[in-house]
Amino acid sequence: MALRLVQVNFKARDDEALGRFWAKALGWDISSEGPGVTNVEPAGPADIGIDVVIVPDPETVKYRVHLDLATTSLAHQAELVARLRELGATPADVGQGDGVPWTVLADPEGNVFCVLEPREVYRDTGPIAGVVVDCADPRALARFWSEATDWKLLEVTDDYARLRSAGPFLEFLRAPDERRWWSRVHLDVAPYPDDDQDAEVSRLLALGATTADVGQGDAAWKVLADPEGNEFCVLTRR
Repeated sequence: MALRLVQVNFKARDDEALGRFWAKALGWDISSEGPGVTNVEPAGPADIGIDVVIVPDPETVKYRVHLDLATTSLAHQAELVARLRELGATPADVGQGDGVPWTVLADPEGNVFCVLEPREVYRDTGPIAGVVVDCADPRALARFWSEATDWKLLEVTDDYARLRSAGPFLEFLRAPDERRWWSRVHLDVAPYPDDDQDAEVSRLLALGATTADVGQGDAAWKVLADPEGNEFCVLTRR
C-alpha cells in the first residue's frame, strides 16, 4: 500500500486568475472540474499538477509548503524571472539575504516561491524542481512521508531531507521558527487505483498522522495532518 503525490493545492481569492498565472508560468494547460476550482494540468505523467481552489478568506490559510522552479542555465533563470514578473509575480523577502543564487518571488496572491539557479540534480524534473516543506525535524518528517508514499528517501541530514519517485522532488527543510510569510499551498495525495481510501487513511493514522477539520464538511476527500501538523488531503482513487 502507498499513496501518490498527485498535486499541490492553492487556496485563492480568484482561482481562475491564479490558475492562469501558474499555467503560463509552467507552460501547462488549464481546465475546471466545477465552479471555484481551476486545474493546472501537468504536461507529463511524472509531473505534479496544481489545483487552485477559491476560499472566502485566504488570509486565514497558512501552510508551510512552497514550490521551487527549475532552470537549465543562468540565461534561462533570468528569462524566467523576467517572464514571471510580466505575468504578475513580485520580488519577495523571506530573509534570504543578499547574494543567494536563487530568486524569491511571490505569485499574484502572495504565495512565495523560488526560481532556482541551474542545478544538475534538477535537470530532469520538469518545470517544478521540488515541493518544499518547512519543518522542525526533517529526518522524522521525511521518514513519515517516505512510508506514506512510494517515494524513495535519497538524502537526509539534520537540516534537510529529499524524496523522489519521478518528476519533482519532495523536500523537507529545517525551519523551526514561525514562518513570517504566507503560503496557501498544501499537498494532495491519492491511493493507487487498486487501493482503498479508508484503508490508506487508517495506515496514515497508524504512522502518526491525525485527523484535521478545515471546514471540509462531508467531502469525498479526507483531511489529515502530518506529525508536524501540516494539513494534507487524501483524495479518492483517480
